[in-house]
Amino acid sequence: MAGCLDGIRVIDLGRYQAGPRCSLILGDLGAEVIKVEAPPDGDESRRLGMVYWSQYNRGKKSITLNLRSDTGKKILRELIVKSDMLLQNFSPGVMDEMGFGYETLRELNPGIILINVSGFGQYGPYRDRRAFDPIGQAMAGVMFDTGGEGDPPIRCGPPIIDRITALHATIGALAALHRRDMTGLGQALDVCLLDSAFTLTEIPIAQYLTTGREPVRYGNRAGNLAPANTYRASDGWVYIIAVQQRMWERLCRAAGLEELMSDPRAASPHSRASHANWVDDQIASWVKERTVAEVVEKLAPAGVPVAPVQTIAQASRDPHLWERQMLVETDDRNGGRTYVAGLTVKFSDTPGTVGPIPKPGEHNHEIYCELLGHNPLELDEWKAAGVI
Repeated sequence: MAGCLDGIRVIDLGRYQAGPRCSLILGDLGAEVIKVEAPPDGDESRRLGMVYWSQYNRGKKSITLNLRSDTGKKILRELIVKSDMLLQNFSPGVMDEMGFGYETLRELNPGIILINVSGFGQYGPYRDRRAFDPIGQAMAGVMFDTGGEGDPPIRCGPPIIDRITALHATIGALAALHRRDMTGLGQALDVCLLDSAFTLTEIPIAQYLTTGREPVRYGNRAGNLAPANTYRASDGWVYIIAVQQRMWERLCRAAGLEELMSDPRAASPHSRASHANWVDDQIASWVKERTVAEVVEKLAPAGVPVAPVQTIAQASRDPHLWERQMLVETDDRNGGRTYVAGLTVKFSDTPGTVGPIPKPGEHNHEIYCELLGHNPLELDEWKAAGVI
């Protein structure tokens, strides 16, 4: 099926999440993504389980290639000549040590776009340190911007830094591709986890630098606003946010709490913020007498932003997840079934497809023989030598 990036070829040297998620998105947009894995068993992050690995690598073409061998490096150079982008998330300097720094890539292919994804960037005070998502959360203040006053640092559960970094890398790659259309030349991109993490705390940091005041931790409340919090129902939890005046009035009418509309403590967003605990108590008293479903069914039709606070099990049964195909059931390539990420952007003319999960080296013949023109007998020799 046609995609927006038809004809674009991406070499993926990434591991774990941030890098592979970028190439996954490019693949969803129609690019041909060639996943380079270490022989014989593939990418080291496969060991974290098929559910994990498949989320970031379904739909890619897998080749095995030993990049520590001279023959493997020669083959990669051949592939670079025929590709548009190369994504890597090795530690800074490793690509140069391997003989694949950007200057070398540009000599091989002036149009190549190099996507560098790392923990702390290709330059900077922490360049040579290693990082994963929680390290970014820790250093950018995210853990102290989560939770309530007096709580210890709290990690945000999902890997938000990895995901944001992948999006930044994708945006940069698409911009570089557009620029190449104008100039014929590629360029190198530098995207890192800590940069992405700081985009989440740029407002509180800027406020601190301006005022000298540390931000207050509000827990589940959306800042010093009310009502904007989790509230316990008789059988679970709901989140309600009705800060704007019209939203507040809709909430009061739908809940039969019209008397609050005339109370001076709730007369405006400012007064509600000044009496946030009192406002929360009024809403909590109303919610606790009802089920989650009753609260949602009462408020949502009235135009009040409200939602059940769902467990993972409950979220897995949400009809939105399935009607919008944000998870898709597929063959796990081991005789069973599993679920992989769906397409986050819905295009009217180029809808795209969710491709299968590749096995290590599944596309060796296609890439080495059909694309690069090697004899199948060479593949046997390479395999015997540990090259593929």
